[in-house]
Amino acid sequence: MFGKLAGGSMRIRRLLALLLMMTLAAWMPLAYSASKTVLVLGDSLSAEYGIARGSGWVSLLEKRLQSEKVDARIVNASVSGETTSGGRTRLPALLGEHRPDTVVIELGGNDGLRGLPVPQTQSNLDAMIDAAKKAGAKVLLVGMQIPPNYGRDYTERFARMFSKTSKEKDVALVPFLLRGLEDRPDLFQADRIHPTAEAQRIMLENVWPHLKALLRK
Repeated sequence: MFGKLAGGSMRIRRLLALLLMMTLAAWMPLAYSASKTVLVLGDSLSAEYGIARGSGWVSLLEKRLQSEKVDARIVNASVSGETTSGGRTRLPALLGEHRPDTVVIELGGNDGLRGLPVPQTQSNLDAMIDAAKKAGAKVLLVGMQIPPNYGRDYTERFARMFSKTSKEKDVALVPFLLRGLEDRPDLFQADRIHPTAEAQRIMLENVWPHLKALLRK
């Protein structure tokens, strides 16, 4: 008799425990994990230099993904002042940590402003693209142009470097991140280098068609 009572008591306790677990589960928020990860590796143009947090083109990209119902999250690993050498050094750890499906490489502008050798910059871009591909990620290379401070030859070779790298490495290319801003001094900050918050939507529109195509593949 006592065995039957003990057995019944045990079943009741198990039932109560199960009901408690179900109740707690109902109140706990569900963890969400996007199906794709986009890693943005850039410089101050992507790091919201001189503008309010959340107003840069990468932040606007997050909102665009939501409005377009694209199931992806953004990891913005951009650092003001970054060169292709710095990006090349940081990328392996970022790939290991975030395991991105797509890597957006927006680097090279600081190399050009410092007059660094174009072959050196291209070598760093090549290495980053190779590393991203080896990790299983698609790559979107973002092109840049610089003022003619170092002469016409350097400026032209620098601008051609991005399309050349894109073709040789068979990766998607944004021809020029600042397209549409060239004749709009009102859309640049006082330093005449960094775009204002108002310019960020134009920058996003330069990137979005190319990134969207990669994400939809």
